[in-house]
This record gives sequence, structure tokens and C-alpha cells, in this order.
Amino acid sequence: MISKQSAVIAPATPLRSAQYALASLAMAAACCLPSPARAVANPFLYNVRPTEMFLLADSADDPVLRGRILSLSPSVQPDEADRVAECAYNTGRELARKWDVVALPGVQNYLVNTGARKGGLCFQYAGELLIRLNALNLHTLDLHWAESYPGTGAEHNVIVVTAKGQPFQKGVILDNWRYQGHLVYCWVPMDPQYRWKENKAELANRLAAIAPPPPPPPVVHKKPNKHVHVTSHRRKHSPKLTANQANHAN
Repeated sequence: MISKQSAVIAPATPLRSAQYALASLAMAAACCLPSPARAVANPFLYNVRPTEMFLLADSADDPVLRGRILSLSPSVQPDEADRVAECAYNTGRELARKWDVVALPGVQNYLVNTGARKGGLCFQYAGELLIRLNALNLHTLDLHWAESYPGTGAEHNVIVVTAKGQPFQKGVILDNWRYQGHLVYCWVPMDPQYRWKENKAELANRLAAIAPPPPPPPVVHKKPNKHVHVTSHRRKHSPKLTANQANHAN
């Protein structure tokens, strides 16, 4: 997976059509072969961690995915498990159409980094899913930002869901990148291709970026003090007396 640090968008030109075709063939062959870092070791030859095959969600109300989220804890509300499963499934499909995703994720990465596609990298899938899941205002489930092989060309990012207050390693990964917008999921420690670590700082930064701005402080209107008397500074002039009035006054 091309990391977010190396995702540099370059302008595409018509002359790159042939390059895209050649690159697609080369990357298609490469993507079909597991790299040594990702290959699943033979458990009869090596002492390796147990793994499971990740599952492909078949609908927005996939019963296995819903059941897995519910099994995280008795405190998980069924309604929230349903909404998370539906949101994760629909988000992947929608983004795949929006970004015109091709058959192989490695080729899509190449197209994004050369400017031929606007999206489709793993951290873009994860970021969009985080925004939508966070908008559900979940009370019995927590969201986590997960990364595997961070800082390398094989970096991958997904969202992990756990029960409220549950450790990251107990969660379920929600991955829309691996199969071109088709949601796959499995337990965090049992992914056969990736070893996941939680990045709390990345989650906090992304949630802060999508948080609505604080409301402005209320305007306080001061009421005038009714007991304050306003005195006039104008000088009072005595009326002028006529000559006859002045004589009588004397």
C-alpha cells in the first residue's frame, strides 16, 4: 500500500496511456504474488500466530458481520451493530464508484499517485469510513485507527470497531480497500496478511479535524441603569432686564 506520506498527486497527460497499460500488467502480476512480509507461514514448519481467512460481506445486513460485532460484548446494542455493518458496507461501494476503482488495489494506487484517479488509497477509504461511523454517535462501540507496516511502501490503514472501553486487539477490522470497495472483515490479531497496531494520535487528529466548530459565545446585552441621572452641562443664562426693570429693582 502506498503510504499517505508518499501520495503525491501528479498531473495526468494523454501520453501516459501506454504507461498505465504497461504498469497495470506489471503491477497485476506483482499483486498476485504475496511479498515475504505478507506471506502466511506454514504452521507445521514455523511457530506462527493463528490466523483466519478474512470474510467478504455479502450485503449491508450481513448476518455474520452483525453477529461478530454483537459478540464483542453483551453491552453492544443490536441497533448499533446493524448500523455499523450497513455503513461500512455501503461506504466501500459508494467510494469505489466515486473513485472509479479498478480491479487491483495496486493499480489503483498507481493511478491515484499519477493523478489519473482522485481517490482509492487505503487511508482515504479508512478516513471516509471514520467520518461516517463517527456521525452515527455510537454509545456502545468504540472506533480505532489501525495501521500495519507504518512508514513503508506496504503501509495499510483500516478502521477497527470494539465494544465500549474494550482493548484494540479484541476488535474487528473493517477494510474497504483490500477488495476494491468490497468490505472484508476479521478479528484484529488473526488477519493473515497484516499485523495491526493502534494509532491513537491519528484517530484523535482526524476526529478533531471533522469536529464541528464550537458555537460562538452568547452576546450579552447590558441594560441601562435606571437610577443614573444624566445632568446637563449647559450653562443657564439669566434673562436680561430692561432699563425700567433695572430702575425699579434698584
